[in-house]
This record gives sequence, C-alpha cells and structure tokens, in this order.
Amino acid sequence: MKSALLQEKITLLTSSPRLENNYFELVKEIIQHREKYAKDSREYRQLNISLSQVYAYIESEIKTSKERPFATVKFGTSGWRGIIGKDITCHSVQIVTLAILKMYEDLAQSQCLAPDLGVHSLREAQEQGVVLGHDNRFGGELFAETVCNTLTSHGFTVYFAGEATTGTLSAAVLRLQAAFSINLTPSHNPLEYAGFKFNASDGGPASAPVTEQITSNCHALLIENKSHTFSGNGDLVRPCDSLRLWNDLVQQNRNIHGIDPQAILERLSQRRDFFLAVDCVHGASRVHMDQLLAGLRRDQFILLRSTADVTFGGVAPEPSSENLRGLTEILGQRQERLKLGVIFDPDGDRIRFTDGITEINMNYFGPMAYHFLHEKHHMQGLVAKSVATSNLANKLAQDFNEEVFEPRVGFKEFKPVVNSALVCFEESDGITIIGHTPEKDGYIGLFLALAMTEETGLSLGEYYRQITAQYGAFFPAKDSVTVSEKGEPLLQKLATLERYKKGHILNVGGRDKQITAAITIDGIKLVFADQSWLLIRPSGTEPKVRFYVESRTEEGKDELFAAAKWLLGDISLL
Repeated sequence: MKSALLQEKITLLTSSPRLENNYFELVKEIIQHREKYAKDSREYRQLNISLSQVYAYIESEIKTSKERPFATVKFGTSGWRGIIGKDITCHSVQIVTLAILKMYEDLAQSQCLAPDLGVHSLREAQEQGVVLGHDNRFGGELFAETVCNTLTSHGFTVYFAGEATTGTLSAAVLRLQAAFSINLTPSHNPLEYAGFKFNASDGGPASAPVTEQITSNCHALLIENKSHTFSGNGDLVRPCDSLRLWNDLVQQNRNIHGIDPQAILERLSQRRDFFLAVDCVHGASRVHMDQLLAGLRRDQFILLRSTADVTFGGVAPEPSSENLRGLTEILGQRQERLKLGVIFDPDGDRIRFTDGITEINMNYFGPMAYHFLHEKHHMQGLVAKSVATSNLANKLAQDFNEEVFEPRVGFKEFKPVVNSALVCFEESDGITIIGHTPEKDGYIGLFLALAMTEETGLSLGEYYRQITAQYGAFFPAKDSVTVSEKGEPLLQKLATLERYKKGHILNVGGRDKQITAAITIDGIKLVFADQSWLLIRPSGTEPKVRFYVESRTEEGKDELFAAAKWLLGDISLL
C-alpha cells in the first residue's frame, strides 16, 4: 500500500471513531509499511506518528467503552484472552475482577472452593493480599490500575509488581503467602490481544472448578452490565519486587532442585569459551534480564529485542523456529565453543533454545532436563509430561526405573505431582521443576540450560545427541487440518476412533503396526511397538483437528501424519 493511500485510510478511520472500527488491522498495515524504511528516515518517523494516532483511539476505546465483550468471556486454565478495546476494556476488566471478588465472598456460604483457593474466607484473602502485574501489551498499565482500584476499594492489600513475568509473579505469591495473583497478559498471543490470568495461593494455574466459577460469575455480572467507579485506596498498595522474590524462592529451594543461579553465573563468568544471546521479543523479560544475568561479564551476553514495543516489531511474539533466526545468526558469528541462545514469550512463561546449530524445543529440552537432574545431579523421582509431548521422557523413565505422569494438555494438570516430579513440561515450551512454582517459568528453564552447559561442558545440541545416542532418537512434529464438523458433533465423531485399542493393527507408511497403548484422556493417542505414536485432538473453538506425532525416524513423521488423516477420512471428517 502506498503512503498516500495508507494516510487516507488512517484519516478515514480515525476521523469517525466507531465501535466496529478494526484499529489493529490498521496498526498491522502501518507496521508492515514502516519496515520498508530505515529507522532514521523521515518516512519511518512519520509512520510512527500515524501509529501513535491510531493507538490514541484504541486507548480512548479502552477507557470509555461500556459495551459487553464482542466474544463470549471464557475463563480457562490460562485465564481470559480477547481483543484490546473490543473484548478487553477497563470496564470488562473491572467486571472480571468483581467476579473474582464474588467468588471469595461466596466462601461465607460454601467452602467447596476453599481447598482450591487455599483460603477459607474473604477476610483471609483480603489480609493475605494479591500480587498484581502486567506484561508489555498496550493498555496493560490501564488495566492493572483498574484491577488495583477495584481490589483496594474492597479492602484487599495489593502487592504491585508493574511489568513482570508470570513466573516471577507466581514466586511472589509463594514468598509473600498471598491469596492469589492477577497478571494482565495473553501470553504469546498476537499484538491485538490482552489477557487476564488468575493464579490461586499455590502460585499455579487455577483449577477447573475455580475457572468455571469465575466464568459463571462473569456472565451473571455482564448481564447486569453495571459500571462502577472505584477510586481505590493507595494505603493498601505495596511495591513488589517480583524478581527479588523469584531469586529468594530459588535460593531457598536450591537444596531441593540443585539449581543455584548465583553459583552458575559465577562459574560461567570464569570461562572464556561461553556466550549467551537472549531474545526478549520486547516482552516483560526485558525488564529483568540485566539484573537476572548480573553475575556474567557484560561481554558474555547480548540482549535482542529488549526495548519497549507494544507491536513486537510486527512479529508473532512466541518462541518459534522463525523467531529463533536472529539468535541463530548471531551465535553463528561467535567464536566461543559453548554458545546458548534463548527466546521467551511476552510474559516469560515459555522458552525455546538454540546453540546456533540445533534448535531445542521443549520436546527435546524437557527430557534433557529430566536426564540432567536424574543422572548428573543424582536425584530420584518421576517425570511429568503432557500427553502431546515427546516419549523420549518415557524411554528415560523406563531405563531409570521411574514412573511417568502423563495427563491431558494444560499445565494445571500437573498439580497432583508437582511436589514429587523432578520435571514437569509440555510440548508448548513450558517447564517447571521440583521445589519451584507449579506454574511454567521460562527463567527456571534458562538456568537449567545454563547449568547443563556449564556442568557438562557441552552445547545443548551436543548434550541432546549424547542422550539420544544412548537411548534412541525421537522425532516429534505437529500439524492441523480443517474438518467438516466442530463442537459436539466433532467430539462425537472423534469418539468413534476409540474402537482402536491395544493389540489392533494400523497401516502406517505401507506397513502394519501394532498398537501397544490407546490413550483417550485428551483426544486419542495411539502408541506403537517401536514407541512411535500419533495423537488426534479437536480444537475447542474451530472446525479443526490437531495432529501430534512422534516417529523414530525423520521420514516417519509424514507417514504418521498420513495415517492420522486416513483415520479422519475413515470417520467422514475430511
């Protein structure tokens, strides 16, 4: 789009603000156009002015709209996510906060949720207080101010952390013994999204009964759709250094998990053959990173995308192969023998790695972390991984004579074993370890990777290849396909696949393979004798089915995808 046409569109859309205006489509067009120019050019500066104009209208929408959210409020494991200004406004954020307060008020009539919440009364929750923070999203400070005013007006002490990561807020809940935390973040969603994440007193993702109650309360309040003005009580607001509390928690429990960040950094600082590159993707991790890595020499690490930018430079802000390219390029130019690159998502609860040659996603890193703690630190215990995650961990546990806990997808599903599993991890780049928070945390993943590199003297790729040379290689992959049904009809058709049971034969790549296990806790997962597998899961909102597969050879992944698609065709979904 040429500059004149773009400016005409900006003028047209901003001269007549309407609720249906899609300001974020315009934001994306401006960003795409801006990237054609040098940052010191007149055109680049002018487009930034235009971008500020559009964001001014979005800010007005956030502050003034009293409309109900466009999309149905759904409060799941990772909270509520929606479009800024359309779904998530100061008004709707206030309603969700009131829905949470009502849940605590209702403890006076019923104690059903008390075990999940960790408190038994509204008064107890008020006194223990709330940890509050937000990520770098546009409107985050406004939403946090709304939540703070609502909470303090209702007698809650608020420990305000400002911009912070989910992992540090969870650590703060545990260290302060707070009643719960609220983080205004949609995690790795695109730039137009905001979010509202609630964790109870254990610092972990809320249980299903809790999120169901919050959702139910929200819907009731949205029907009333009353607007309140809460001025707040500044005397109940306390500053919260969430990174210091994170460090305190890790140091307190270092004898449990064996991870001592200060000692790890001190040893690495003595090396001349180590270099670290960190990509913050403009997210909340950028506010902590210099302090978190203070033990390293300044010439030992570099930070990428560490400036404030609510647009994330126009990229999808997630730990992905595409976003790892900058790290790979930088590490490829370094001469050090031991190189580590890490990338976070905006709220720092997800992390992915590279050594400049090998990409290490959580399907690889989770088993590596388990091997490291079990074999290098000589710790005994089970491993927990979601059903869609690599069976390399299962192979390790089998050889270690340890158990595997393999629940459905969702980090909250690890709660039954969070105090006994050495490592809990899921395919989507989330991890925690014994003695740490029950919430996924990119920072603990970072220090695990630093410890592995320092103690083994190997790059992550070398360490991974050493493990697979001993225990065998696994090749995970995922894909999705549009199908002919969604919702309940899709679930009903997929349920017919449960006729495939242990002992049945399925043709994969022209060869008959025997099913050794059929797991139906989350879709259907068929495991074969060679420990390869395929998993078919429905999308909760779209006419889509997601495939997760793991082969014992690189080429076997496509054969498993083909077998999964054949199964869908056999039940008339394709």
